[in-house]
Amino acid sequence: MKRFLKRILFLVSATLVILACETENNLQPEGLWELSNPTIALPSDDLIILDETTPNNIITFSWEPAKSSANYIVSYKVVVDTLGSSAFDTPILELTPSNNGKDLSASVSFQAIDEALSFAGYSANTNVELTWAVVASSINKTSIDVKDITIKRFENEIIPSRLFISGTATENNNNLSEAIPLKRLNNSNGEPSSVYEVYTSLKAGSSFKFYSEQSLPALVYGGGATEGSIEKSGAPITVAQDGEYRIKIDLDNSSYSLLKIERWNMKGSPIIGGWGSDEPLEYIGGGIWQASIQLVSTGGFLFRADVDGSGYWDHLLKRVVGTTNTLIMESDAGNQGVSFEDIPSEKLGTLLVTLNLSANAYSYTIEIDPNAAAPIETPSSLYLFNNNTLVGELTKDGDVFRTDNYIALQSGDQITLNTASDGSGDSFTAFEAIGATDAPDGVNVSESPNLSEASGAINVERDQAYKFTIDFANAKLQWNYYNIFLFHWDEINQKWDDRNEFLMTYQHPYKFTTTVGLSGNFDMKFISPWDNDFGSDAPSALSGNLTNKGGSNIRNINTNGNYQVNIEITPDFTSGTYEYIKQ
Repeated sequence: MKRFLKRILFLVSATLVILACETENNLQPEGLWELSNPTIALPSDDLIILDETTPNNIITFSWEPAKSSANYIVSYKVVVDTLGSSAFDTPILELTPSNNGKDLSASVSFQAIDEALSFAGYSANTNVELTWAVVASSINKTSIDVKDITIKRFENEIIPSRLFISGTATENNNNLSEAIPLKRLNNSNGEPSSVYEVYTSLKAGSSFKFYSEQSLPALVYGGGATEGSIEKSGAPITVAQDGEYRIKIDLDNSSYSLLKIERWNMKGSPIIGGWGSDEPLEYIGGGIWQASIQLVSTGGFLFRADVDGSGYWDHLLKRVVGTTNTLIMESDAGNQGVSFEDIPSEKLGTLLVTLNLSANAYSYTIEIDPNAAAPIETPSSLYLFNNNTLVGELTKDGDVFRTDNYIALQSGDQITLNTASDGSGDSFTAFEAIGATDAPDGVNVSESPNLSEASGAINVERDQAYKFTIDFANAKLQWNYYNIFLFHWDEINQKWDDRNEFLMTYQHPYKFTTTVGLSGNFDMKFISPWDNDFGSDAPSALSGNLTNKGGSNIRNINTNGNYQVNIEITPDFTSGTYEYIKQ
């Protein structure tokens, strides 16, 4: 019995040894099989010329198969990269054959490969020297065959259907996935052009570029070798000042321009002061400006941009004829094949005016302002005091009281409003200083703080000559003042467009002065474009009288020189005097 058990145990042990040996032979280690290289077959030409008239034509890459000595499945990919590449970690183009990568060819259209080369920074109509490879893979093994090839790009550069701005200077905080879109403008036939623009804020000292997509790969544009030029893979662009800008790009002539907008204003019949006034809007981000504005009349208006170094009327937004609220820059309308008109308005009251210049808008809205102050019961009379001294009674027109003339005030003065001439009646006040503004050098500077039914003086922050409009229906106190500019131009040679507009400094009371270099035989006038236009009845004299909306151009300087120029205006701004003093 024991001998029988020993034989059984011996047979079991021998069987286990045999089975173990057979298992080891079937599990081939990874290094015990081979993967041969694929062999490139096509394209056989060393130069391929892409014809942009046949963008759907294809280039076919094909190869003889790589083989696994263990008959494992082999898959492939085609990679195209810069000349001399060997790693192909970040190729310009990667293609996967059909049948889950197992086919022995892969194709790409002329348009697709031209776009990939453009994204990589290669210029149009140039021969691009490249290296391409077919990479075979099986389990964890790879093999490769490599060949150089030259491809000539399309004759003309790609014009992207859209552009975005991104960078550390922009509102998207350099997050390309949230890059800000530009608006692609139409040409005169109403078709998309090669001109794009965006209204946005930029930070000085930081940079930005333009992208055709909100991810990479993409066409990337930066600054070129000369100021205002743009090119693919160009340098980061910067601005010298923080602020809001219109950026315009023209890819036909590889240029860009930056227009710094000090502010957008509503101007026209509906606002207090009508066409002689402005209501500023505040930038709230995303290409949108907004303000709560008191509309006191019906009629037409427009949006006007304040731009340093530009004319007063150079940048106007008006409504596109035939639309409800679509806007167009007046100077661009002809290039885009549209007509424009003043924007009509029938609404009254304190309203929220929104100017939307984001890429998908260029529109405006006028809505009820939910935060507007409640109306105040209109009194029968209203008097204005300065430092507790009666200045005069305001003229009543319905719910609105106005001063007839401009009142010369100084910083530190205190204004009070009362329904009685001795100050014993009801009092009204505002909690924002008169003259407090972010744009003190505008033509007709105006603000409209809320009016409150309470006692208390209103402080004056700035020396100027002010006019007041008090609207009880909308609980607003509006003040405004004019700056005056010395216009100086070569009338003899008809060079009005090259004029100087010298801002004069206000001096209390009702005086304006400047010291500037003047050119001989140039014409001059004193202007607040275009509400005040003072000419002279003695235009060749160094001193004389001024008439608003009258008189002649002053031409009283025969040779170039520095002059102190002084004027004094009457409180109703209808007339004044002037003098030129050679320095």
